Amino acid sequence: MALESVTLYKLIILYMLNKVKFPLTNAQLSGFFLDNDYTDYFTLQKVISELIDSHLISVETIRNTSYYHITSDGGETLGFFVNRIPGGIMDDMDSFLMKNKYELRNEVGTIADYYKSTNHDYIVHCQVKEGRSTLIELNISVPTKETASAMCNNWKDSSQEIYSFIMKSLMH
Repeated sequence: MALESVTLYKLIILYMLNKVKFPLTNAQLSGFFLDNDYTDYFTLQKVISELIDSHLISVETIRNTSYYHITSDGGETLGFFVNRIPGGIMDDMDSFLMKNKYELRNEVGTIADYYKSTNHDYIVHCQVKEGRSTLIELNISVPTKETASAMCNNWKDSSQEIYSFIMKSLMH
């Protein structure tokens, strides 16, 4: 694996994270790299790990999903080296982001997780974000871990309907 390729992969990730202004998941980044045959999955994971270790990106993990953010150091580094990204690859990234921006944002903006409370029940934390703004945030107490897990799994599909119901109910 050539150092030049690894550097390019790092710049691609920094560019994408900087361009969208919201976190991207490992699956989303992998999708871009693998769909365009830029590299294999294992090389990509190594590159992501190196970016985290060098504090150019940060990672937040929620229910087995990793969300990557560009750091200020990553933005600065990108500014110095963005001209090293070939025009064709830049066009591929811009096209991918434009075509998928709505889906990418929705995937990372709908978050659900749970934790055990001091009362020995579980708190399900559901959230819909748009950019840096929170549109809705719910904390619901449930008796079992299984119920909490099921609610988290259903949040993505039900969040828009729940948000709409709450807005309509509160507006009347």
